[in-house]
Amino acid sequence: MRTLIRKCNYCKIYTMDEICPKCGNKTVMAIPMRYSPADKFQKYRLRLIKDDENGKNNY
Repeated sequence: MRTLIRKCNYCKIYTMDEICPKCGNKTVMAIPMRYSPADKFQKYRLRLIKDDENGKNNY
């Protein structure tokens, strides 16, 4: 069974709660998505991650 560990992107702490107990912001799953070589949407996800790091919002 996988644990449901979550991470706050603002204060960088790990928790099991959906809301960070330190700052009150929403947390995200700390486990990365499963990789598949047959993933047909990978290029779109990578583009979103790259644009998000550069400060662009394409949605």
